[in-house]
Amino acid sequence: MKEIRTLRADEIECRVQQVKKNGCVLLIYKDARVDMNILDEVFGSENWQRTHEVINGNLFCNVEIWSEEKKCWVKKQDVGTESNTEKEKGQASDSFKRACFNVGIGRELYTAPFMWINLAEHEVSESNGKFTLKFGISFKVKEIGYNENREINKLIIEDNKGVERFKYNENANKKTHPTTLNIELENATEKKLKECKDIEELKSTYTSLSKDLQIKFKDLVNTLKIELS
Repeated sequence: MKEIRTLRADEIECRVQQVKKNGCVLLIYKDARVDMNILDEVFGSENWQRTHEVINGNLFCNVEIWSEEKKCWVKKQDVGTESNTEKEKGQASDSFKRACFNVGIGRELYTAPFMWINLAEHEVSESNGKFTLKFGISFKVKEIGYNENREINKLIIEDNKGVERFKYNENANKKTHPTTLNIELENATEKKLKECKDIEELKSTYTSLSKDLQIKFKDLVNTLKIELS
């Protein structure tokens, strides 16, 4: 199968995963249009096809790519999850994007660092103890770089006003990760962790960290006897 290039900054979207009083956690992702464009670019619009099927009540997507060498279709498959708005469309789109990860499109996004954005008081709203980002504030990827293993080693996030809000450079600043983690952990004190009822959220935060930070995070919660692996 032909080699698939890494994603450009303009092909990557930012989504706010969690908002707290003084900051938020970001995730980066690709959308289905990027997948279709790269499939066309690498294999040609006539050399790939997409189908869907229901297995045990779940919607799966099959992305098949024509192999000239094997003279057959090579299939990659994955399941989707429902969106908060359009159930069927959301499942179809999500299963397609997941199948394209299996093809190799955007797989490097799994190596993204933990992204914590400091927020000013005027950027956060609070209602019944729940914090949300105020309307009109958004983030995008300004720059991204990769090492020889296709892992992210440089990442700059800016807001909609063009102000840099997060910067990670694996080679130039080894202290970026610990500093970011410390900001987050100051908010998640041991007392709050003991009172945490949503273990799945804690696990989600853990899995979003790089391997070296996962070790430090485990050390913090070890005394609470929480299983993260």
